[in-house]
Amino acid sequence: MSCKSTKVAPSVDFDHSCSDSVEYLTLNFGPFETVHRWRRLPPCDEFVGARRSKHTVVAYRDAIYVFGGDNGKNMLNDLLRFDVKDCSWCRAFTTGTPPAPRYHHSAVVYGSSMFVFGGYTGDIYSNSNLKNKNDLFEYKFATGQWTEWKVEGSLPVARSAHGATVYNDKLWIFAGYDGNARLNDMWTISLQDREHACWEEIDQSGEIPPSCCNFPVAVCQDKMFVFSGQSGAKITNNLFQFEFKGHMWTRIPTEHLLRGSPPPPQRRYGHTMVAFDRHLYVFGGAADNTLPNELHCYDVDSQTWEVIHPSQDSEMPSGRLFHAAAVIQDAMYIFGGTVDNNVRSGEMYRFQFSSYPKCTLHEDYGKLWENRQFCDVEFILGEREERVLGHIAIVTARCQWLRKKILQARDRQRQQRTKRESSEESEGAAGGPRDVPAGNKPSGTQPLLEVSIREAEAQPFEVLMQFLYTDKIQYPRRGHVQDVLLIMDVYKLALSFKLSRLEQLCVQYIEASVDLQNVLSVCENANKLQLDQLKEHCLNFVVKESHFNQVIMTKEFEHLSTPLIVEIVRRKQQPPPRVYSDQPVDIGTSLVQDMKACLEGGGLEFCDIILLLDGHPRPAHKAILAARSSYFEAMFRSFMPEDGQVNISIGEMVPSKQAFESMLRYIYYGDVNMPPEDSLYLFAAPYYYGFSNNRLQAYCKQNLEMNVTVENVLQILEAADKTQALDMKKHCLHIIVHQFIKVSKLPNLRSLSQLLLLDIIESLATHISDKQCAEMGSDI
Repeated sequence: MSCKSTKVAPSVDFDHSCSDSVEYLTLNFGPFETVHRWRRLPPCDEFVGARRSKHTVVAYRDAIYVFGGDNGKNMLNDLLRFDVKDCSWCRAFTTGTPPAPRYHHSAVVYGSSMFVFGGYTGDIYSNSNLKNKNDLFEYKFATGQWTEWKVEGSLPVARSAHGATVYNDKLWIFAGYDGNARLNDMWTISLQDREHACWEEIDQSGEIPPSCCNFPVAVCQDKMFVFSGQSGAKITNNLFQFEFKGHMWTRIPTEHLLRGSPPPPQRRYGHTMVAFDRHLYVFGGAADNTLPNELHCYDVDSQTWEVIHPSQDSEMPSGRLFHAAAVIQDAMYIFGGTVDNNVRSGEMYRFQFSSYPKCTLHEDYGKLWENRQFCDVEFILGEREERVLGHIAIVTARCQWLRKKILQARDRQRQQRTKRESSEESEGAAGGPRDVPAGNKPSGTQPLLEVSIREAEAQPFEVLMQFLYTDKIQYPRRGHVQDVLLIMDVYKLALSFKLSRLEQLCVQYIEASVDLQNVLSVCENANKLQLDQLKEHCLNFVVKESHFNQVIMTKEFEHLSTPLIVEIVRRKQQPPPRVYSDQPVDIGTSLVQDMKACLEGGGLEFCDIILLLDGHPRPAHKAILAARSSYFEAMFRSFMPEDGQVNISIGEMVPSKQAFESMLRYIYYGDVNMPPEDSLYLFAAPYYYGFSNNRLQAYCKQNLEMNVTVENVLQILEAADKTQALDMKKHCLHIIVHQFIKVSKLPNLRSLSQLLLLDIIESLATHISDKQCAEMGSDI
């Protein structure tokens, strides 16, 4: 499959204006916009509507609708409309009786209507008639009609600052403030049939969030998420998810987050959270008396947080709270809020999301571990000599201790082979039977390398291996004694094998799992295994005022070893002084860092395949190539070349050496940073090599959109010519012609082929007008 295939080639639209960069190149993405770019849009004019906070915004088609809020003096009930295409404001057309002026209400879109529920009403200026509401209004976008739903039966308690969303044709209301106390109840009502609609209280289960208000909710992957908010003294930065199907809440744990990984956002209230693709985006709010303006992103699949770095040309909004946000297509719009000095804002900002398929690096290596294909090493473990298979390339890249063991075993294997071959030669000289030397056999028939590790049992070693392949461990049941003890054995191995990252994961899991039921078992095991840090944690847990009496009354305490009982009693009587260390924690290296080092030379002595690019050899690792590419997996499984050499192409096209190295970086450690010309070569690679998804192609598109400039246009012209990407070649020639004075000074111009130089001359001749020719002639 080559780049000229209609299935993979981008359709390129041109704006024939002159520019140093290609902000007019679209490559199937629609109007070009730099990813992660904040833009300040026209603010709301005062004659259209007041600046405000505590309002709501919803998105319907290509417009943002703003309802209610307060302007610092009065509550509002006007409805404003912002057209995202025209970037223009107006008052929305309305008929009927709108909801009374209010703030801290909720608004959602269902079908072609907006539904407004609850909120706080009255005259804040004269401090009269102030009360929470539980009314429900519908606004039809097509007719502008406001209608109140009169619902029979039980109603949710009147509230404000609650969360609301739509799922499965129903409006869901959660928590809020009723004027006296914060709530954490949940109610739902069907929006399909107004005549028969009734409110139903949901019987929630699981780890229900504490009563709270001024928090956002968002729905992603059929789950509702709640982040932080005002919960009195218990205010936290916890993220909770709600399963609509079983009405079950789960607190998203942070125990699996390594030190050194991006932490969750600070606890806060008055912030926004929206869902896009598989991500949740949190912006603003009041965080411990500050108004931060970083944009935090939570990946629902990997359960990790990160701070999104804005593009260089961003116009960042200042920190704010009680603003509102909505998503239209692939952008988030934020309007209003309270900024510094209690000032209300009338600003509108747009943030451009990036929508790339997720990185499958960890999953691909995880599947390689699970299916045990292409294994070339067998670990023989413990006294029982249990056997666990693995892949030399990955194990040696990730663990220096195991690398040493593998090298020792390989040396022994070579010595044994040399002895065997010399004895076979002597037998052959005496006329005995002769075997084919092992070194001349096809690589697929090589025996497994056996590596004996007496200090490790199979079960904890398998957990450690899972970590080497995925950077994670599949946590067992949290708090269950046997499972905690298993992770303690893994921790002991991590210490022996000097795997700092795994040490942290184990400690964080164990410390989070210690409870009143298992603390003594964990403490005794930590004492036996000489795991001082965990033993210290358990002792401190036991002597806490709220724990001590309960722990010493258990039967397990009676059977505890005497030295431990003495230690607990002494610690209770005289706690040791706390020692604070300024030493930085060794967070270890990640899968990405280790595989990068492997590709850059660290794994050279374990290469078992040669990739040939235009006749030039590049050593590589079969297991890694097979894990990341279905093309290589099928080749190595079915028709592995006997000489262990594979010719590299992308369809009929041979990529440049530089582009080939970019592809190897993507295969080994998921890297997508590359020059734009490489993106042209690799545009079709995801299809040809069968990567797990088209993440690489999405980055190639973005790279070509954002980064074709006068400085690199000649390299991209060469790549476009070689890959027969005629639309890109035409575009490069367009830039060269219109910026020829700058391009003519580039040293690369002299190294272009004669045919490409002729193409440039022809384009110049076509585009230069008679008038320009006359001017040039007069200059001469």
